[in-house]
Amino acid sequence: MLEDSFLTVYNKFKMHFYQQVFSRFQEREASLTAVETFCMEVILTLHEPTINEFATFVNISSPNAAYRVNSLVQKGYVEKIQSSNDRREYHLRPTQKYMDYYNISSQYLHQVMERIKQQFTPEEAGMLDRMLEVVGRELMPEVQLKS
Repeated sequence: MLEDSFLTVYNKFKMHFYQQVFSRFQEREASLTAVETFCMEVILTLHEPTINEFATFVNISSPNAAYRVNSLVQKGYVEKIQSSNDRREYHLRPTQKYMDYYNISSQYLHQVMERIKQQFTPEEAGMLDRMLEVVGRELMPEVQLKS
């Protein structure tokens, strides 16, 4: 039951995102391919990774990662920020153009969070928050993210 409930919530978040992405394709506003959209999700979640960190995380070669990143730079979705520690290294930062595109996902998250606050007591919402923190921090060690 718990697994089914969690899967339902996870799938609904994904499906809402996909609905919004495809509606932008129909309106001809979107210039990201599906693979590029996934790459951008990874770059955003990794919090300004280097090209090598991105390549390692998605398990592709550095030249393949550089090719994909350069395409995203050309389209205006990523900017390369030179590292202050190592001038040869660049960090990948999503641009405002991508953040505007990404807001289709984050706005829905905020909407669902507001519904949770209305539906449940502060104590129940706090318990859900604590449970999700433990799941993210301790029960999913396969995916390491910067805090």
